[in-house]
Amino acid sequence: MADEQAAKGKPFDPMDAFRDMRDTYLDAWAKTMVDAVNTDAYAKATGTMLDTYLSASSPFRDAVEKAMVRALEQLSMPSRADFVGLAERVTNIEMRLDDMDAKLDRIEKLLTKPVTVASSRKPKPGEGTPQSKQKRKRAK
Repeated sequence: MADEQAAKGKPFDPMDAFRDMRDTYLDAWAKTMVDAVNTDAYAKATGTMLDTYLSASSPFRDAVEKAMVRALEQLSMPSRADFVGLAERVTNIEMRLDDMDAKLDRIEKLLTKPVTVASSRKPKPGEGTPQSKQKRKRAK
């Protein structure tokens, strides 16, 4: 074996056999684990374990959350619920502003439409506005 490596230009390394054995061992474990993880039984077992963990940790999570809210109140700082409430209010205001903007656009269109029609028409000679007719009558 040493002669083969010397012929290839590599010096003899006594750890090479251990590296090859390690690589083969890790490849076999990787293949076995991939096969094991891709089964329905593994998925069910993992799901059961996670459900158990979540139900067991729920009381602790609630206690930590309540303690955090109390601590934030003591420090006069806003909590997550405060931010959520504020975000809902701002969203409501934005929606109302959008509605008002749309209504104002409709009102503007209604108000400018007759003005453009009236200003484009020229009065005929002898025809005028009602105010000009009244002025002529008073002048006579």
